Amino acid sequence: MSVPGLTHVCVFCGANAGSRPAYVEAARYTGRALADAGLTLVYGGGSLGLMHAVADAALAAGGDVIGVITEALQIREVGHHGLTRLEVVRTMHERKARMAALAQAFVVLPGAYGTFDEACEMLTWNQLAIIRAPVVLVNVEGYFDGFLAQLARAVDDGLLMPHNRALLVTVSHAADILPALAAWRAPAPRDLALPPVAP
Repeated sequence: MSVPGLTHVCVFCGANAGSRPAYVEAARYTGRALADAGLTLVYGGGSLGLMHAVADAALAAGGDVIGVITEALQIREVGHHGLTRLEVVRTMHERKARMAALAQAFVVLPGAYGTFDEACEMLTWNQLAIIRAPVVLVNVEGYFDGFLAQLARAVDDGLLMPHNRALLVTVSHAADILPALAAWRAPAPRDLALPPVAP
């Protein structure tokens, strides 16, 4: 399935494989699906865990894969050396900025601190109209249920506006990623306005 307007999709996911086979299966499916759709995979450049699984699956399916990794991680020899291109940057901040610059869409698979950080930063940038790109979270076997409950609490307590909550698209299966990307429409600029500040 092709997605008009997309050439590069960034995937955020864990450097650990996790304890459930479904996580690795979702990562592999995602890599294959992006390659089959003619989309270049952009990711954190690692050779471990789910990051390794998604990259290897894309490469095995004949896809292009661009990794972005920091100097410190590269020195620790966790960089994937079989990629189409591996870019090495100085800091984690530069890494996120570079991945964002390369991609027109973002997919979030199970992960830990880094994955949550990357996903939330892209959502924040969307909220502030720094970027206008889909962010699709794949809730494999309910992994993100707690995170989604926290977002619901933030909406209920008036800390997250409903139209900004809608910036995150959630699917249950990796097979739903490409349809979700194809269906996504950028919100109108007025929907991105911040609420007024009380005097």
